[in-house]
Amino acid sequence: MPEAANVLDFVAPVGRENLAGRVYDELRSALFEGRMRPGQRLKIRDLAAAMQVSETPVREAVVQLARERALRLEAARSITVAGLSLEQYLELRTIRLELEGLAAEAAALRITPSDLDALERANTALAAAEEAGEATAANRANWAFHHTLYAAAAMPELLAIIESIWLRNGPMHAFLYPDARPSYPGRHRHLDIIDGLRARDPKATRAALRADLMEGGANLVALLGRMERDTAWTTPG
Repeated sequence: MPEAANVLDFVAPVGRENLAGRVYDELRSALFEGRMRPGQRLKIRDLAAAMQVSETPVREAVVQLARERALRLEAARSITVAGLSLEQYLELRTIRLELEGLAAEAAALRITPSDLDALERANTALAAAEEAGEATAANRANWAFHHTLYAAAAMPELLAIIESIWLRNGPMHAFLYPDARPSYPGRHRHLDIIDGLRARDPKATRAALRADLMEGGANLVALLGRMERDTAWTTPG
């Protein structure tokens, strides 16, 4: 199990307006971007101190994230970041291929110049982070790219479902990134996604998204398989 990081490394102080919502959003962002690790143990007291709030809104956010299966509550004060087994990851990937493919198709018909600019910026940041081997920055940029793509579909209910899956994927992606970096047989599939969007071609965009999920996650699937064959490995959280 990975050692718990200093909470100050992955959460920041939040403003006082709509406090409970801000705390929840900050913790969600930390999960989306892989700033937490599967199996990492958290304490409400430490989180509250890092975000400079009372324990009550933190407790409320933690309970909500536990309902969404991103965190595990094992006892009154025991909180763990949930992990994924290979079987769970593959099941979620199957679901993602359908839901995120649908969002990609819809985005191709609704994409705006500002959306495309945001996607270009996120992908440039991702390429720089991958070149430097900076896992946290790479995961943050990758989430920014995909979230921008799915938000462009203008289907808020679909986006909410996709986000709930990414809450569970983010920590595992970041945890395994150093040993399972995405690789592609040709150029990065994000470039193909952008090309499909610029052409307003739903089928091409969906196909590029599918290739991104399958090829980009192949090393992670292989690593999870090797880890599960090792009798010392158990799914974190």
